[in-house]
Amino acid sequence: MQKYDYDFIIIGGGPAGIAAAKALAKTKKKVAIVEQSQWGGSYAYSRDVPYAAALNFSHLYAKAMYGARFGISSTTLRYNYPTSAHWREKAISRAIAGVKQELAEAGVARAKDGDVASVKRGAGQTVAEPNLVCIRARAHFVGPHEIAIKKGDNGVITGRKILVATGATPKDPGITGIETANCYTVETALKMGRVPKTVMVIGAGASGCEIAQYFAEIGSKVAIAEIAERILPREDSEVGEVLTEYFTKRFDMKVLTSSRVIAVEQDAAGAKVIFVRGGQEKMVRVEAVILATGSQPALDLGLENAGVTFTKSGIKTAKTLQTSQKHIFAAGDVVSGDVSTEMAEYQGGLAAMNMAGRPTNYVNYNGFIRVTDTDPQVAVVGLTEDDAVKRAKKYKSVVIPLSRVTAANVQDFRMGFIKMLATPDGKIIGATLMAPNAADAISEVAVMVRHNFSIMEI
Repeated sequence: MQKYDYDFIIIGGGPAGIAAAKALAKTKKKVAIVEQSQWGGSYAYSRDVPYAAALNFSHLYAKAMYGARFGISSTTLRYNYPTSAHWREKAISRAIAGVKQELAEAGVARAKDGDVASVKRGAGQTVAEPNLVCIRARAHFVGPHEIAIKKGDNGVITGRKILVATGATPKDPGITGIETANCYTVETALKMGRVPKTVMVIGAGASGCEIAQYFAEIGSKVAIAEIAERILPREDSEVGEVLTEYFTKRFDMKVLTSSRVIAVEQDAAGAKVIFVRGGQEKMVRVEAVILATGSQPALDLGLENAGVTFTKSGIKTAKTLQTSQKHIFAAGDVVSGDVSTEMAEYQGGLAAMNMAGRPTNYVNYNGFIRVTDTDPQVAVVGLTEDDAVKRAKKYKSVVIPLSRVTAANVQDFRMGFIKMLATPDGKIIGATLMAPNAADAISEVAVMVRHNFSIMEI
């Protein structure tokens, strides 16, 4: 048998890679995790944590400003933007520290550019030779088992089994002029030095709607453009209709559906966004342009050298998360480019189990929740009605508007609904909640969907 440097190599230190590393460290085999940027990946450094911190701030401010009807005097309420940015950075540093602590508890040494040191545990206890090694470097396949480390000593490490968990990168929207114009991604937009007076968000999926509301809540005049017929096109039509009404009435936001942005031109006065709507070319001028046009799997790591089959949509995997090379697995955004943190952790953990033993564990995505963190939140589990129609699946549906829910009356918030789908014999197959705290409320339904409960069993 060939001797390898490591039993397991994990490429990527985001949620999927960290979950796999912690699981594989328990096997007491030699494990290496390679990360070229920040431990925790986009979850901790650029996406989930900073995004959640920013939205928590803007939603809280907007609610306080809108609290006069409850007797709250908000006429002199103000916010300090640098202070909110400082809090966001603090949340990021805490998250990264938490990831490093998790790795330390799993038996990893502190590593810097491939140099490994011992890790201390408890009162002076030291593990001299950790079984889990972190390597800060860029990884590139040079063979099915060989990975070049593009930093430090520029060496090559070998692994018996390998997990690819490199995440995703922003997708090129194919818009003329964005290379030279003052454009931001949804991540870099949070790092603006000041709040722009006017903003155009291109793309009205979950990220686009979230960032559009963020800037609207802290005082920007916002327009959002979406090529589809409605915003949040992945969800049922009622969601887009209600959120459009809320955005326009509450924030005077300009919602431009069926609009294809073709160019952005920068000048001294700002950015000119040119788009086509209803067969006519139109233009809007703004201070800042935010690209929320989605992401794509990060595949630039020499997969062809390892014989791994992939397309621009992601790495092809079996239900065991094995690729076309049975000893190489993949998990997270690199599989599809659109995976939640929870699903990435699940995939990383399942891949680790299959790497450590016989690959007999199959993925089961039934019951995972999808959340759009606008206010009101949109939370979806199982099938949407659009999904059921496309699959020609027989179902019954019921929609309850928030106006019929007591809590909505108490909070004076009626823009939303609860929609549930069941098979003719009463098995719950999906739900969409559009309401404050929908992500919390839908967790009960997620259990029902995952375990195939019927209405009579609840």
